[in-house]
Order: sequence, then C-alpha cells, then structure tokens
Amino acid sequence: MSIPDPFSELIAPFSRRGVDLGLKRIEEALTELGNPEQRFRAVQVAGTNGKGSIATMVERIATAAGLRCGLYTSPHLLSWCERIRLPDGAIAEDALKDLLQRLQPLALRHDLTPFELITVSAFVAFAEAEVDLAVLEVGLGGRLDATTVHPGRDVLAFANIGLDHVEHLGPTLEAIAHEKAAVMHPGAIAVSAPQAPEVSAVLQAQAKARECELRWRAPVAKNAEGGPALGLHGELQRSNAAVAIAAAEALRESGWPITDAAIGRGLQQARWPGRLERRQFRGQALLIDGAHNPPAAAALRQELQPAQRRWLIGMQRHKDAPDLLRHLLQPGDQVRVLALPEHASWSAEELAPVLPGIEAGSGDLRENLEWLVQSEGLPVACGSLYLVAALLPLLDPTD
Repeated sequence: MSIPDPFSELIAPFSRRGVDLGLKRIEEALTELGNPEQRFRAVQVAGTNGKGSIATMVERIATAAGLRCGLYTSPHLLSWCERIRLPDGAIAEDALKDLLQRLQPLALRHDLTPFELITVSAFVAFAEAEVDLAVLEVGLGGRLDATTVHPGRDVLAFANIGLDHVEHLGPTLEAIAHEKAAVMHPGAIAVSAPQAPEVSAVLQAQAKARECELRWRAPVAKNAEGGPALGLHGELQRSNAAVAIAAAEALRESGWPITDAAIGRGLQQARWPGRLERRQFRGQALLIDGAHNPPAAAALRQELQPAQRRWLIGMQRHKDAPDLLRHLLQPGDQVRVLALPEHASWSAEELAPVLPGIEAGSGDLRENLEWLVQSEGLPVACGSLYLVAALLPLLDPTD
C-alpha cells in the first residue's frame, strides 16, 4: 500500500539523490536567505537510537515552560509535515507546500539534497514563527549533517550511539562516535546517558579537544521507585529522559526560564508514535516499533517477556538484517518477512539461513496483519519505520 505524497513534486525522492553529506551547499543557501537560522537558539540531538524521543521530550519541556519552541525531526511516518513542529503544532500542509515552492529556485541553484531542502525549510519556518528555541534532531552522523550548520547550538544531547549507517559513518563504534561527537564545539554543554566504553572514550576525548563541557547522567528511576512519570514507554526511555532533563537543566543555567515543574509536565506529555506503541487491528492487540538496527532490536527484545511470539518484519536492504534477527528472535518464534513499499529490502529467502522456517509475507498488508494478530502472546511488527508507516493507516483508530 502506498500513501499518495502531496510533496512528491517539491521534494525529490531520497533514493534518487542518495546520501550526500556536507555543509557547503546549505551554508551558501542560508546565506542567500539572510541566515534565518541565526534568529533563534537551538538544542541539537545526536546519536543512533532515541534521538527523536529525547528531542520531543526537550521540546515538550520547553513548551511547558512557556517558550515558543520548534521541533525538527526525521524521518517522518505519514507526512513530511511531521518533521517541522511549530509552537501551535505540526506545520500545515498548505504552509509547507507554499514554503517549498518559494525555496525551489534556491534549492536548484545550490543543488540541495532533499534533507538539506527540508532542513532549510524548517529554519525558515522557525524564523518566521519567531520561535525562541528550536530542538534539532541530527539526520545522519553529525559532523557533516545539515543541522550542524546552526551556529547557536548551545546545548548538545547525545542519545545511545550504536552500529548503524556503517556505509557512511564507518565500520566501528569508535568511527561512528567520532562522526557524532564532531557536533561538539567550544562553549557548548553536551549531555549523555551511559554509553558503551569505546563510545564514552571518544566522547570524553572529543569534548576535551573541542573545549566542550560533557556531563554524564544515569537513567532516571522508574516511576514506581520515585522517578518521573514518562509519556513514552520502554526501559530505554529512562536513559532518554535523563538526557532530556540534563539538557533542560543546562538551558536553565543559560538563563532560560525552565522550572522543575515544567520538566515534569514535559516528560509526561511527550509522545513519539511508532516506538513501542501498543495498537489494535480489528480489536486485536499488537505492538509496533521502528527498531531497524541491532542495538534497537536488542532494546526491543529486552522489553518483551521471554515467550514465543509472532513477528511481522520488514528491513531495508542496507541494514544488517541477520544481526538484527539474532538480537530479536528466539527459537520457536514465528516470523513473516515483508517487502517494504518502494524500498529495496531483505527477503525471507535470504534470511532463511538465519532462521529456518521464516515465511515470506503476502503482498496484502491486511492479510499479513490478520496472520500476525492470530497469536496467543503480544505480536510485534518492526524492522523499519517504513513498515510502521505502511501499517499505521490500517490499524484501528486511537481515542
């Protein structure tokens, strides 16, 4: 099932351009526009898994504190409008269309990538909405990511850093951490929850070399043990919440009027669809999650009881699907593998050596969902946000 894209004529498909990291094009484009990004301060969120959760927590905290806050995230699930959140909500479809049409000549002159174009659009939208603060989620890496062009990133938040996008960032945790740590700069405050030892070492060294203060925070306690109430579910969110709180405290030290009460309200109000989200299909419960790399798969598996279950999985071809499945599955699990709509993806035949008996899903998503929910335990659909996006319109509406 393919959802019509009202922006297809204004934003070229990512698959056509591919990944083309660099800052020169977007810097020159923003200069031509009069540098709208200089009209607001920013918090930048880097990492591998949990970036979006941390970003939305910080945005909700700032909003609860009475600030006019913008939020820029990627990727989206159902609409490009999800990527740009203004003080009164996601940018309207007509407003984003108008903005993209205005920026088309600029994008062509500077040969902007699709991600660079939508990043410029976010900066212009935030400037025109007169936001006080924007929370910017890094798209890929950090050193050469389009969001890093923003000059006012006073607070930097690091989500969990793991192996992903190795074809662009390097084959080791150390190499990936170097790319992500490069968002640090003199005078900024960086915050992180515990990381793998090799990642921690890189962050410490880069913070010292770049004259950036680095603060470590332990995961917050569970709510039942005196910790804050969280609107997002999952063990990993305790680490993400600790980073969001530390970022809010760093903002407060810089003069932003963020109270403890606002921090509490923001954490409770944060929502991030498609991440450990319990939904229903024809009245039957299922769990959907965007886990698309081995660390995310390991985190998802940790959230589930050690019981056999059914899985509906779709994975992009460039992901390490065999390793992801080794983290995710256990003997006796029933698995269907689906081809992702409009994306090169792994097949059941290719993955059969990893898990004998794995099935190929049918071409009808509803039929696959019917198979999935005919399960004694809580079934799960995961492997890619593209799969989540394709399934969401078919699920029962939420209240």
